[in-house]
Amino acid sequence: MKLTKTLGYLGLIASLLVGFGEYFLHYSPQILDFAGNYEFFKFVSLQHLTIGHFLAVIGLPFYFAGYVHIYRMLRSGSETLASVVLAIGFIAFAVGGIWIGSRSSIGNIVHLKDSINTVTYQTLLDHYTNHLEILVKALRIVIATLSVVFSIAIIKGGTFYKKWMAIFSPIVILILLVLIGKMVPSIGKHMLPILMNVTHFILFSLSLYQLHNHSKTIQNVK
Repeated sequence: MKLTKTLGYLGLIASLLVGFGEYFLHYSPQILDFAGNYEFFKFVSLQHLTIGHFLAVIGLPFYFAGYVHIYRMLRSGSETLASVVLAIGFIAFAVGGIWIGSRSSIGNIVHLKDSINTVTYQTLLDHYTNHLEILVKALRIVIATLSVVFSIAIIKGGTFYKKWMAIFSPIVILILLVLIGKMVPSIGKHMLPILMNVTHFILFSLSLYQLHNHSKTIQNVK
């Protein structure tokens, strides 16, 4: 139980460090105006790009610990399903790590827009889109797949989670946050740039809450 709890807190640390890193990398007051392209980076200072890059890179490995926590929460119900969630979680943050590690570079390219040839600039953006930005689309598919297996494992029963936790899969939390961000732009402009991290902060917080309740139930039975 103690190890499972520690791993959960490491997952929370990941969501905070990578979240702050991504906030430095992406946020500016103009973020919602240029959300559909890379132009928002011109409003992010080079210093913030550097700070954000290293915060995100330092924090990312802790996400793997967070998914070991989730695996340990699920495995009493089904070792197979728990292992699948763990494997997909590792894939998700391997892919996500490659993407987040590229953001300061594309940001710097945008800052160089006025000093390089227009054709060269567009070629660099197109290359980034086709080789790195596409990873975001892949990541959404991976997280959706993970969420389905996560919910099935909980509904099947026998895990450390109450069955209501099946509702709060990563993809459901993510969609709810997107809707809130779109409906309330004053919140969305701060939350949408770091959406996956907010999602996992909520996920790990709920998981630790369930672990606490599970531990209390075991103690009461004894």
